[in-house]
Amino acid sequence: MSLTPPDLVRLAAETGYQAVGLRLIAVTPDTASYPLQSDRAMLRETRRALAETGIKVLDLEILRLEPSLDLANFTAALEVGAELGASQALLAAYDPDEGRLCDNLARVADIACPLGICVNLEFYPWTAVANLADAVRVIDASGAENAGVLVDALHLARSTTTLADLKSQPAGRFRYLHLCDAQAEHPGSLEGLLKAAREERLPPGEGGLDLRGFLAAMPDDIPIALEIPMQAKTRLEGEEAVVRLCREATEKLIKS
Repeated sequence: MSLTPPDLVRLAAETGYQAVGLRLIAVTPDTASYPLQSDRAMLRETRRALAETGIKVLDLEILRLEPSLDLANFTAALEVGAELGASQALLAAYDPDEGRLCDNLARVADIACPLGICVNLEFYPWTAVANLADAVRVIDASGAENAGVLVDALHLARSTTTLADLKSQPAGRFRYLHLCDAQAEHPGSLEGLLKAAREERLPPGEGGLDLRGFLAAMPDDIPIALEIPMQAKTRLEGEEAVVRLCREATEKLIKS
């Protein structure tokens, strides 16, 4: 998140990735975002970097479904994402009113659909959509045909969702996944959950999560997106070292 989109694209190319995800809307007041929908100069530079490197844009993150939505900003971000070739957008449920949440998910999906973008609801153990069953219920109630579930390896491990639950879903339910590793033990508090999720994850294979089981339970042909914030290591070694380490660890896991 410390890199602008054009710098992220160029680093992805240098370290052997195929695609990137872009954060165009801030998740919290304290986290970075790069609003290409309003920063036209950075948008032009991002287009240039994509053209020069051949890197693709997979997804846009994170559109928070809150009681009050800024649909104009969502629309602008989705339109820019579509211009850059994004096929997926990540949604997070931060609304305790499930009826309103379903309606808002449907509204965002309706905006995304003609742009060729699928919306993906991610479940987080600390939100109203805390597991796979919650996410499936909300999506089905919304009636959105271009909606799926994003499963993150860390959130899966901290939730009540099982590998059998994943296998029971139709393959079309999942469009891509988030891979990372972490200590097997639950942190024991909300503060610990948030810190691990947002600041200190581990490269695949360096923790205790059942990543092989997770990958085996998911469709074979969906993209694997790496969401592995490691703030302390990044401060010490720099973005390039961490980004390269994560890709190499993932390839080693997949090939083993």
